[in-house]
Amino acid sequence: MVRAFLLAWAICFSASGFSKDVESALTVTVPEVFYAVEGVPTSLNCRNLVDVFPSDPLDVDVKCAVGQLDGEVWHLTAGKADVGDHRMSVRVARDDFESAKECSLILRVVPADSGETGKLSLLVVGDSLTNASRYPNTIARLLEEPGNPEWRMMGTHHPKSADLKVFHEGYGGWTWARFNTRYEPEENQTGKTRTSPFVFLSEEGEPGLNVPRYFSEFHDGELPDIVFILLGINDCFHPDPEDPAAIEARIDTMMEQAEIFLASLKEAAPQAMIGIGLTPAANDREGAFVANYGKKYTRDGWRRIQRRLVQRQIEAFSGRKGENLYVVPTSHSVDPHLGYPDDNAVHPNDSGYESIGRNVYGWVKAMLAKR
Repeated sequence: MVRAFLLAWAICFSASGFSKDVESALTVTVPEVFYAVEGVPTSLNCRNLVDVFPSDPLDVDVKCAVGQLDGEVWHLTAGKADVGDHRMSVRVARDDFESAKECSLILRVVPADSGETGKLSLLVVGDSLTNASRYPNTIARLLEEPGNPEWRMMGTHHPKSADLKVFHEGYGGWTWARFNTRYEPEENQTGKTRTSPFVFLSEEGEPGLNVPRYFSEFHDGELPDIVFILLGINDCFHPDPEDPAAIEARIDTMMEQAEIFLASLKEAAPQAMIGIGLTPAANDREGAFVANYGKKYTRDGWRRIQRRLVQRQIEAFSGRKGENLYVVPTSHSVDPHLGYPDDNAVHPNDSGYESIGRNVYGWVKAMLAKR
């Protein structure tokens, strides 16, 4: 039996970008670094690494000095001796592929007491996944553990689901463009929608993006040390998945809006570490899509778009550490089956949100270690 093997958990990048080995649809869409924290469980779902659908059989092998593989999922609860960088390889086989592909990644395990001294101001921005407040709650709970600095979450939004100290800028259905342009104060008064917290009227009475003013007006001029942004679902959910040009055009628009927001954010907080979360893989149950969308949107259709979106996010945001910009691999920790309820296509269950929160926390601790 001929098998295609892929060594990867990593940025399958050449010096100029993605791996040029695209002889088959089995491609890798993962950034070069995955983060973990001493004492905090973390996992990698290897199915999320490659262009496969739920029905596709996989044979997985992982080689790393730490952690262990259980089926298709690699798990690690790191100890003190595991702190540091580790090279990881993952081998994934699918019977109908014949060409071999190889790449690798860095697993970065940071100490539990990274950034223990000093203070941390954290801003989280996102859509309904953030509005649910469940992964921000996980981040907050972990920040309360010993070994962390004095911390606060910045933001104007505190939903009922948010824990006491959890604030953010997460709103259901929102996109990069909405954060850049939304200004509807009259509707905001009804509670049905809201103006972007980053958009203000100019002296001429015209609304516009002004992130520096956001910090001045809502946070008394305090700036964040770390910003995490998780967007993309609403930006790219709607194009025809059978039309590659339409998918590319929609992602192009999203990227343009992302760069507009990031430019204003960096103007406001030039020292802040900014993490861009990769849009998570969705529920692998077709029934969840039927329950939410009828026949309008399908699991396989969104899977195709999401995979291309993650590739483009990696391409756009990797290699920009000089701008304090980082990729956070939130697309690869959520289990597409166990991490979702039976009846929701893109919103995880408690386990899925916990995975996202731990993943973001790992990146936050790695940023604290750099200070």
